[in-house]
Amino acid sequence: MANTDEATTLGYEQARDELIEVVRRLEAGGTTLEESLALWERGEELAKVCRRWLEGARARLDAALSQGGDEPAGTAD
Repeated sequence: MANTDEATTLGYEQARDELIEVVRRLEAGGTTLEESLALWERGEELAKVCRRWLEGARARLDAALSQGGDEPAGTAD
């Protein structure tokens, strides 16, 4: 399994795709307890990477909207 430093350098799509594969392998079963735990830990790391990317995207969007001074479409009464 990759270390945490490597996981933080992953792009969103790469982390998401690997997370999908981890979940698929866990759901398929047939792994030892140790392998399942390692997969679970990797999945947790990947989920954190995805969450950071999404939070960063949300912050950028919020900043862009606040700089424009306009409310997002559909929110004005």
